Amino acid sequence: MKRVVVGLSGGVDSSVAAYLLKEQGYEVIGVFMINWHDKTGTLEGDCPWKDDLIFAQLVAQKLDIEFHSADLSKVYKKRVIDYMFREYENGRTPNPDVLCNREIKFDEFFKVADTYNADFIATGHYCRKETVDKDGQTYQRLLAGLDSNKEQSYFLCQLNQNQLSRILFPIGELPKERVREIATEQMLPTANKKDSQGICFIGKVDLPTFLQQQLQPKKGNVIEIPRRFSDYLEFDRESKDPQYLAGDWKYQPGDGIIIGTHNGAHFYTIGQRKGLSIGGKKEPLFIIGTDTNSNIIYTGEGKSHPGLYRKGLAIPAGDVHWVREDLKLLPGETRDFSIRHRYRQPLQSGTLFMEKDYLYIIFEKPQRGITPGQFAAWYDGDEVIGSGVIE
Repeated sequence: MKRVVVGLSGGVDSSVAAYLLKEQGYEVIGVFMINWHDKTGTLEGDCPWKDDLIFAQLVAQKLDIEFHSADLSKVYKKRVIDYMFREYENGRTPNPDVLCNREIKFDEFFKVADTYNADFIATGHYCRKETVDKDGQTYQRLLAGLDSNKEQSYFLCQLNQNQLSRILFPIGELPKERVREIATEQMLPTANKKDSQGICFIGKVDLPTFLQQQLQPKKGNVIEIPRRFSDYLEFDRESKDPQYLAGDWKYQPGDGIIIGTHNGAHFYTIGQRKGLSIGGKKEPLFIIGTDTNSNIIYTGEGKSHPGLYRKGLAIPAGDVHWVREDLKLLPGETRDFSIRHRYRQPLQSGTLFMEKDYLYIIFEKPQRGITPGQFAAWYDGDEVIGSGVIE
């Protein structure tokens, strides 16, 4: 009998995943990961990890499976939280959920599973996996989950072949509604429990309060860039140079009009609308650029402001990751893919240009809110081929 360690989070998805695996004949062991203790910045009403642990224990008892907990908080802080603080300090917006999967759930958690001699680990992610043979080699295909409303393959875009070879996704073929139904039918304690939200393992937080644990408030100017000012920044529509097309908007401290102050450029991100507390405009203000060196936030009025849109993006070659190494592009090669540069975004058509130092992604249509520090993932159909951190 194959043994599988399930990451029981105290939620309905992982609970049903454990149930299905037991029904399929696996020897199932449930393990709850304790990754965060500090409540600083956590919004009132968010379920703390101790409550989640109790739910996970109750599920294990209901399913009559072995249960353990593992405290990974030290490595989580070092490899996820500290990274977050460094990125925000440098004016970038990281994605902690992608990092959490790469560094904790599918790396450190493997080490925990190995102590129980596990053949596989499993989670409640809404994605799928398929094994294929090509030229005498076996490859793992990371596929989108079938429920388009819950699909989570983007969060797993940094996984590698070794990790995928030992991962099971029991609910990837199911819609969320059916997962809830199974939990209800089996009278699982998590059947009616709300889905967790916010930062992986931390929950919903007031981000400025959370970041102020390490990043100090610092008064700076909010500058508005009028639409007419952005006219000269319009892309050369005839250009074929991917490096040029992948460039972002460049603003200088003397550009635009000072319209207010803020408490620190590192607390804000491109595309953000809330948190400026500046009124008197016909349309909402959006952040179109941040400069942490000069501590300036650049804003534009209206969701159609040119500063919110870019034709492409760049990823340093060292930050490019191929889920399918056999399909990676070599310098000088190009290929069309479907691309997603943030979670829940519909896939966008574009072309990848692999150069020696950078991978450039040029979209068929200009994209709104491309944000440095986030991950771009590229797909062939419903398969994740690769990903990288946006510069």
